[in-house]
Amino acid sequence: MKTIVSFIAFLIVGSLLYNAPKISSDSHETLPDPQDQAKVQVAILLDASNSMDGLINQAKSRLWNIVNTMTTLKFNGQTPDIEIALYMYGNDGLPASEDYIRQITPFTSDLDLISEKLFAISTNGGSEYCGAVIQDAVETLDWGTGDSDMKLVFIAGNEEFTQGNVSYKEAISEALKKDIYINTIHCGDYYEGVSGYWEDAAKKGQGKFFNINSDAKIRYIATPYDDRISECNTLLNDTYIYYGDMGIDNFANQSVQDNNAVSISNENSVNRAVSKSQAVYNNYSWDLVDRMNDDKEYINEVDMTTLPEEYQNMSKAELQKEVDNMNKERAEIRDEINDLAKKRQDYIDEKMKEENIEDDFGKAIEETIIDYAQLKGFEVED
Repeated sequence: MKTIVSFIAFLIVGSLLYNAPKISSDSHETLPDPQDQAKVQVAILLDASNSMDGLINQAKSRLWNIVNTMTTLKFNGQTPDIEIALYMYGNDGLPASEDYIRQITPFTSDLDLISEKLFAISTNGGSEYCGAVIQDAVETLDWGTGDSDMKLVFIAGNEEFTQGNVSYKEAISEALKKDIYINTIHCGDYYEGVSGYWEDAAKKGQGKFFNINSDAKIRYIATPYDDRISECNTLLNDTYIYYGDMGIDNFANQSVQDNNAVSISNENSVNRAVSKSQAVYNNYSWDLVDRMNDDKEYINEVDMTTLPEEYQNMSKAELQKEVDNMNKERAEIRDEINDLAKKRQDYIDEKMKEENIEDDFGKAIEETIIDYAQLKGFEVED
């Protein structure tokens, strides 16, 4: 089970968010990074062939728990700017001329977008070309160039790594030239993963090799704090004031992703609520409260016709007061969730000890990810 968790932990590490999206026609672009801001960039390459439903479900199940684990990471006292890119490969629904590969998202730090795209992945039988998808990720994604940047690829699947016309060895060699490290996750028998060159690919990529049972179910522990955290999540949603051409759509998507989390389990939904209480959950591109926290003067530019109806006829002074009130209310709700989340995690940790539960989440996840990050000089907050 530890290997299952290690994969999912690494898989979702990039789901953290520090900077919000840019204001543009594409609301999912990210803001320019401060020059001294460390980056953690993760490209997730998921086998979407018929046999990989369990793999996709594990990724959905672990997203928010891992986001919360990773909020402990700091670099030089700052939360790192972390971005994730999603790929699917090995699906017959994709063009053969493109090696059955699709970039689902470029690097983004929009947590709701990541969730949306993960839940939209469907499987279909196909040919899995590992070398080709690694090559595409290395060549087309906007990788950072800073010395402190941590750049990781995680590729998961179950067929032989040597399929296709692109040599995985050559693709990995090009990755290392950019200080991008390749981690492999074989779904199935360990020895098949070794003989199928998944272990070799990880060694050549200076990464880690995992072998998992992709059909294993995630173990959740309910706590006395879950119901109140869920109530706080509803209150938190009420503090958002959408704006801009895509504001109302992104506001609606927030609720859709809440529902997606609930569809996995109540505990998973609570994990998402905890993520939403963190500074990493920033919706600068469509939420006026987040926008004005970063740009106090934006109230003079906002298109009032794109606001919710109850705000459209307000004066600027009235709108400013509403934004200030929502900001204060949001901070109070987030503080309550954070307090409850600490008690919740203590409860979960204790139950795991009492029931002698193998670390299918929790410490095994934290230790694996944190050890990796510390190699690049990241600190861990208690």
